[in-house]
Amino acid sequence: MKDEIYDDIAIERLARERFGADFEIGQVIVRGVPVSRTADATVFLTKKKQLYVYISARSKLLLGDISKLVSRMGLKAELYLPPVGNPDYFNVVGREKFQQVFPGRSYIQDDELRFYKTLAPYNPALVLIHEVKNGEIFQYDSDARGGWRLAARFAYRRIKTS
Repeated sequence: MKDEIYDDIAIERLARERFGADFEIGQVIVRGVPVSRTADATVFLTKKKQLYVYISARSKLLLGDISKLVSRMGLKAELYLPPVGNPDYFNVVGREKFQQVFPGRSYIQDDELRFYKTLAPYNPALVLIHEVKNGEIFQYDSDARGGWRLAARFAYRRIKTS
C-alpha cells in the first residue's frame, strides 16, 4: 500500500518536473503493466477526471513507438505532452531530422514533417488520453495470442467543454 502511494507521488513529481503538468492522481486504473519487453505503463485518472498514461522504459523510445504502444493498449491519445520549457519539442526535432535527410531544403511544410516528428526521443512519456476504445485496456503478454491481453475494463471518453 505504501509503495503504491510512493509511486503515485513519484509520477506526480515527475510530471511536474519533466512535463510541466500539475495534477493529483485520483485513481490508478492499471499500475506498472508491461507494454513491451522493456517498457511499463501506468494508466491513471486525475482528481479533475482526466485520463493519462505514463510510459517508461529501460531502452530508447521514440514518439512513434509511444503512439504505437498507446494504440495497442486500446487508448486514443489526445495530447503527447512535450518536455517542460520546450512546447515545440516535436516540431524542432522533426525539423532537425528532416534537415539531416534533405540538407538543401530551406522551406519545409508541416505535412512534410509528420514522419520526422515520430523520430523524436520520448522516454519517459506522458500522454493525455481522449478515450478508451471498447472500454478495454490491454497489456503486453508474449504468451498471449496476438501478444496482448486484457489488463482492465474501464469506460472513458473525454468530452470537450468550452
